[in-house]
Amino acid sequence: MHAELVQADLTTEEGTRTLSQFAEGKPIDILVNNAGSLIARTKVLDFTPELWEKVMMLNLTSAFFISQAVLKGMAQRKRGFIVNVSSVAARFGGGLGALAYATAKGAISTMTKGLAREFAPLNIRVNAVSPGTVDTNYHRSFSTPDGLDSVRASTPVGRLGAPEEIADAIVFLCSDQASFIHGQVIEINGGFLMA
Repeated sequence: MHAELVQADLTTEEGTRTLSQFAEGKPIDILVNNAGSLIARTKVLDFTPELWEKVMMLNLTSAFFISQAVLKGMAQRKRGFIVNVSSVAARFGGGLGALAYATAKGAISTMTKGLAREFAPLNIRVNAVSPGTVDTNYHRSFSTPDGLDSVRASTPVGRLGAPEEIADAIVFLCSDQASFIHGQVIEINGGFLMA
């Protein structure tokens, strides 16, 4: 097994280009588009074009161009897996101040379906996971303790998710057990929102 490390700021076009160029031509079998953040909880009337662009670049645009770079090699080899990370926010518009993030994640869910439709004939599986509130520093940074307690109370299992539960679903989607699953957005939210 071979590993390489590369760092890029995916809130910028330059950083996205750097990572895309790094990935292009590499024999990458699995891509997980997991970069994302609210950046700042911001009400609609306070948004600037610069902040909107930064949120979109990080949560949507970078995932598209990195996928495009990796898909070139996957298409040649006729195999590969892409798992995009969406969010439960895509289904209900997100909490107050999370509109741009929720919009980007909704687009990630749609992009997943479009990529799956185009690349399934080449034996490339594209799916997404859509986590609910997961017990990480991300939610501790952007949510209040009362807000997290409210989510726990609104979630049938009575708790927040664990990062490992999201990772397990990603591993499953890249396994032979998921061979007939294409273009799906798997909700992982403890029952907080049900289809």
